[in-house]
Amino acid sequence: MPWANSTNVSTDNVNSASDNPADARADIEAAFLELKNVIAGRGAASGVASLDATTKVPAAQLPSTLTSTTGNISLQPANERVSVSSFVNLAPVAYASLPGTPAKGDIAYLTTDGAGATKEQLIFYNGTAWKYVTDATTTVDAS
Repeated sequence: MPWANSTNVSTDNVNSASDNPADARADIEAAFLELKNVIAGRGAASGVASLDATTKVPAAQLPSTLTSTTGNISLQPANERVSVSSFVNLAPVAYASLPGTPAKGDIAYLTTDGAGATKEQLIFYNGTAWKYVTDATTTVDAS
């Protein structure tokens, strides 16, 4: 069922005391059909998200991927901390593709440096320059 559309609702035959009730019937029926579309569209594709008992949008109605037309997505949790339960995967990037105006605390997985040499290292921006994370020891295999 499609989402409601205000252009499908007319008040032409219901906005005056002199309107004919028989003519108003079609307008009232169209308005009720649009109301039914609103009700049916809750939690449905191309509709609106519903809220659970705690006034939160249910997880099943949230996208699995966040996208942005600006290229930036800001997460601002109340406790000022974003928790990731498993892994963060940084897309490998060459030095030439690093942001022109990085922010202090930005991190990247660098594939090549400014001279084109292979690096395959994690780097961070300290507010004035990109720096390598220097501990390159191999993790211990506990298997």
